[in-house]
Amino acid sequence: MTGTAHSAGDGGNGGGVAFIGLGNMGAPMAANLVAAGHDVTGFDLVPELLARAGEGGVRPAGSAAEAVAGAGTVITMLPGGRHVLDCYRGEGGVLAAARPGTLFIDCSTIDVADARAAAEAAVAAGHRAADAPVSGGVVGATAAKLTFMVGAEEELLPEVERVLAPMGARVVHCGASGAGQAAKVCNNMILGVSMIAVSEAFVLGERLGLSHRALFDVASTASGQCWALTANCPVPGPVPASPANRDYAPGFASALMAKDLGLAVEALKATGTAAELGPHAAGLYAAFAEGAGADRDFSAIINAIRERSEADAPTGPEPGGG
Repeated sequence: MTGTAHSAGDGGNGGGVAFIGLGNMGAPMAANLVAAGHDVTGFDLVPELLARAGEGGVRPAGSAAEAVAGAGTVITMLPGGRHVLDCYRGEGGVLAAARPGTLFIDCSTIDVADARAAAEAAVAAGHRAADAPVSGGVVGATAAKLTFMVGAEEELLPEVERVLAPMGARVVHCGASGAGQAAKVCNNMILGVSMIAVSEAFVLGERLGLSHRALFDVASTASGQCWALTANCPVPGPVPASPANRDYAPGFASALMAKDLGLAVEALKATGTAAELGPHAAGLYAAFAEGAGADRDFSAIINAIRERSEADAPTGPEPGGG
């Protein structure tokens, strides 16, 4: 299919946009579609979330099947692969309820195999499909500054980009079905490892008597520069917008990082990729998300590092002491 011209409100296929999954990410994404002139019908299993999305202009539906009826595009933002597959092909599934040729765009972060299975199910049901996981967190979703990593056939790109553009700053075509999820899992493995490294450096700096500001001013303009440092700094002060300044209220929750790193570990195993830092980071975040980090931003991992540092601190005389 070639990209034909459509008005903003028609969802790219002669109908509106159905948005399934209106949580912390989905709700602002759907609101940005509404603000751009799209006719958006939404559904979420949590009534409070559905009502909140309605305040942003999303028309609430009584079920996922009802939401997709007549839609030209269906966007899903769900917790995991089984939720996407159940939504697509389970009892009351949206593939059966949607009209032929509907474009399905899954923005969830799920396993590559599940993404490909979802796309295959959509195509088998007479539809078109793309996976388009996002990077940018709640802040990026609210500000329409997300990066979308797209796995889709080349001919779908103009239509996919037109739908995603109001929600993000960048749309990157990564390859065929599943490639968007592959890019996401690789990117977030880098992010998880780098946040731990940045946090360890700040704790080391504290114990060496170095101020947060001094370390930030050096590392942010030297070879230690990275997104985890300059955009999501794990200590308050140097980056005013970072969650550290709000008691680590999550922009990207530790539980989600643990989930994404778990997907990375599964991908490493499936491909026989030799890796040590990714699995180690996955273990650290899994433990953190099950405890003190459950409702905190992933940058709060610095607190776990501080606690372990206190436990491991030498108990004998200070070096050089009598």
